[in-house]
Amino acid sequence: MAETLPVNPAEPGFEVRTQFVRGRNAVVAKADFGDLYVDYYLHLAAHGIKPSTAGDAIFTRALAAFTLHCASRPWNELTAWTINLQDPLVNLFLVGDNDGGTIAGRVFEENVKELKSNVFYADVVKPAEPKRRSAIEFTGSDPLAAVEAFYAQSEQRAARFFQTGEEEFTMVTEHPDCDLNWLKNLTTEQAKNLDQQETLALLERRIYRWHCGCTLDRMMDILAPAMRHDADELFGQNEKIEIRCPRCGGRYAISREAMEAHLARGAA
Repeated sequence: MAETLPVNPAEPGFEVRTQFVRGRNAVVAKADFGDLYVDYYLHLAAHGIKPSTAGDAIFTRALAAFTLHCASRPWNELTAWTINLQDPLVNLFLVGDNDGGTIAGRVFEENVKELKSNVFYADVVKPAEPKRRSAIEFTGSDPLAAVEAFYAQSEQRAARFFQTGEEEFTMVTEHPDCDLNWLKNLTTEQAKNLDQQETLALLERRIYRWHCGCTLDRMMDILAPAMRHDADELFGQNEKIEIRCPRCGGRYAISREAMEAHLARGAA
């Protein structure tokens, strides 16, 4: 039984370009996120998800930074970030699969743990390698600044993030022998017009799209152990229960009859 829906090759996605800045030894990743934001909001509408204005604004900025980060990483990486903010009190979750060019995520605004400081967790999975996790603490509520702190503390190299248009974002990262003084003092206006001020060499064009891949069957797989243990405790007096995808927040209503049929198919 398929765990997730595959990417639909007919979905066009949007392009992220990475370029090398000659003479500065830095890499720039840039994209207009309008199409990704449209798909994200269609996803929210389809599942009746209504994040707060503050939570939504923070998430969309984090979504841009995360995608630019993924586009600068190897093709065989799957990356997940969990960003805990204390003010506002939210958790951001983002997941990206470079092999499929997919991005998804959600905002958690209920039952968020109160901590002494903001915490940023990054998990990376590669084929035939153990999962790697890093964690840092950071200050402030801007996810772009949080990712810069993550690069400085965990990646051990500098990164700058800029909003260079209404829905356009740019990331500039340090590479060996980088002109760090130039990178440190780079302004938003300069980042917006790098192609006019610097010599850029195209590295890659990558296509990404909003796609989680969660399915009703996958959600029932998650509930199966509890159903086998005690169906009455799981459903109580309810004919249906709702489960939300932990990756994208998608809502799924599952009846007791459907769960019983799902377990019967698995045992056949």
